Amino acid sequence: MTHHVPNRNWSYPTAIKFGVGRIAELAEHCAASGITKPLLVTDKALASLPITSAALDVLAAAGLGRAVFSEVDPNPNEGNMAAGIAVYTAGGHDGVICFGGGSALDLGKMIALMAGQRADLSVWDLEDIDDWYTRADASKIAPIIAVPTTAGTGSEVGRAGVLTNSVTHKKKIIFHPKLMPVVTICDPALTVGMPKFITAGTGMDALAHCLEAYCSPFYHPMSQGIALEGMRLVFENLPKVYANPNDLDARAHMMSAAAMGAVAFQKGLGAIHSLSHPIGAVYNTHHGTTNAVVMPMVLDMNRPAIEDRINAAAAYLGIAGGFDGFRAAIMGLRETLAIPANLTAMGVKPEDLDQLTEMALEDPSCGGNPIEMTRENTRALFDACM
Repeated sequence: MTHHVPNRNWSYPTAIKFGVGRIAELAEHCAASGITKPLLVTDKALASLPITSAALDVLAAAGLGRAVFSEVDPNPNEGNMAAGIAVYTAGGHDGVICFGGGSALDLGKMIALMAGQRADLSVWDLEDIDDWYTRADASKIAPIIAVPTTAGTGSEVGRAGVLTNSVTHKKKIIFHPKLMPVVTICDPALTVGMPKFITAGTGMDALAHCLEAYCSPFYHPMSQGIALEGMRLVFENLPKVYANPNDLDARAHMMSAAAMGAVAFQKGLGAIHSLSHPIGAVYNTHHGTTNAVVMPMVLDMNRPAIEDRINAAAAYLGIAGGFDGFRAAIMGLRETLAIPANLTAMGVKPEDLDQLTEMALEDPSCGGNPIEMTRENTRALFDACM
């Protein structure tokens, strides 16, 4: 299939090598980043796929070896991290290539972050709170190259990773400015083989990032503009890639939307994420799919604070009917993508809602919701999602 998306080099918010086939440049980007012995971190499913062996071929041909670590859970935890650090250290590696979806990108970042730190520093000491990141020795963080194979989390352009504590089942956001990859390769051809439900879930994650950033009350006009155009790209292209996985133009636009969502959410996230983080941690659900399930109910809760803003977005997106039209468009998109109707369909149990409510209120995404989240309205929101 012919495609018309040109190759582009962007340096906002990091160096992004965007275009079909650009995985071929992987070895030269390692050289430019000072990486002579990379460890490629990916997930179990991807490890055996042709796109992964092709990337390793590029490294091997340049004399960089083909070292892989793929013991990554869908919601990676500190055990996965410790196993990865052991492989990294034993192999004498000097950089990490994060290759895959959000899980592999996040875990690869954690390995690069922690492998060189002093033994008494716990990863949990670097949670995204105040200036905790200054506890780490920045000079010991390995360079990271990110290669997303999904169009969703946008972790390839972020300075944080999500790690699940396997004891408390809480998802923590671990932050350090040097977790921003030095180079990101966005090659839309790598996303063609995604299973349909992953295409749907990751695409809805990108939409959730753009939507929540757009609605968050904080002042950040750059993110505001990026969030709006990111939403447009998802509405226009996610149904296309779902119907035709080989549409490289639409795949490229979704890859842009994913990166845009992560750039935009510097402006804040909200209730969609503060609900889906605990659900994912407790039930191991797919993050983007969970976002899609709770999205309409969160819109309803926030309506008094966001109606004018959503009216403006609907007009830009070419959706008639303002807020109601926008909500209907979300419902239509969910139906097209076979997203579960509610949390009950995802296996969430009524007896867990009190605990999930407490976890949601602890989630840092809470602070960006346009309406303040309280025990009462958060519990009511969970009920509405069942």
